[in-house]
Amino acid sequence: MEAIVVTEFGGPGVLHVENVPTPKPATGEVLVKVHSVSINRTLDLVVRAGNYPVKIQMPHILGVDPAGVLVEVGEGVDKAKTGDRVAVISSIPCKTCKQCLAGGETNCLASRQIGLHRWGGYAEYVAVPATNAFKLPDNISFAEGSVITRHFPMAFNLLVSKADVKPDEWVLVMGATGALGSCCVQVAEMLGAKVIAGAGADERVAQAKSYGADFGINYRRQNLADEVMKITDGQGVDVVCENIADPTLWPGAFNSLAMGGRLVTAGAHGGGEVKLDVKRLYMKRLRIIGAAGTKFSDVDRALEAAGAGKIRAIIDRIMPLREAAEAHRIVEQNQTQGKIILDPTLQ
Repeated sequence: MEAIVVTEFGGPGVLHVENVPTPKPATGEVLVKVHSVSINRTLDLVVRAGNYPVKIQMPHILGVDPAGVLVEVGEGVDKAKTGDRVAVISSIPCKTCKQCLAGGETNCLASRQIGLHRWGGYAEYVAVPATNAFKLPDNISFAEGSVITRHFPMAFNLLVSKADVKPDEWVLVMGATGALGSCCVQVAEMLGAKVIAGAGADERVAQAKSYGADFGINYRRQNLADEVMKITDGQGVDVVCENIADPTLWPGAFNSLAMGGRLVTAGAHGGGEVKLDVKRLYMKRLRIIGAAGTKFSDVDRALEAAGAGKIRAIIDRIMPLREAAEAHRIVEQNQTQGKIILDPTLQ
């Protein structure tokens, strides 16, 4: 099969088209003919550059969220059949640790990731555990399936499981046009919250409002906390959904919280280290909640919501798999509004 193979860390130029053996599904696995896989800033670009804190075995094939058609089913698989249209989630929980046995697969201490610990979806075919392949609704495309199963389950985890957002609460979403941020805007709106989108350019603020935000703030041009207080009549927001960890933006987001507010965070591409006003933390009874991972039940919830038209994937463009290096360059230059999808079936 044809695949994009990485043999060394570096810039986009290390992504090479090569012919490699087509994988065979092991017991409990299925083989997927890939029709889409998205470009992810952390799990593709950072991994490719050699800056991700997981040891990658070379040669390697990236791609954490492939979607396509089942073409072969391994032994022991009884709930999937060839011809099924599926999207794949990357996290493979161990199912034996304390967290997994308690139903907390998002906190698994020994989870493995498709596209990190094993070959991923930058290829014509990928073998994955059958439990990681979720059947797509008929009205959802492969490209939409890749995006929906990659980021919306995390958005549900952040806003429902962690922040416990209630109808009519105020929610500020930082990085509101990013891959995760755009999903958080839509999920917060779906939950009945009043949504403020924070973004770094006026056109991005307008984009976030087009898919559900009630208000928008350009936090590169305006004082974020002051604008939030104006919008909320001095109250502040009940929840901040933060996935940037930019030390220049964190204070504004943190200071936007109302008494008893919650800040949920998952992501640190803006730097990762920020100053914390501990006095404000305890005087205003605030909570900071870290989250990572995907609950399988949230994948089902996201696909059901997408099938019903309650949420939608934001896709910038679809490119042939062979153009993976150029796609990485485009994402690195922040030239997108939505996800870039690679399609191995395009020439």
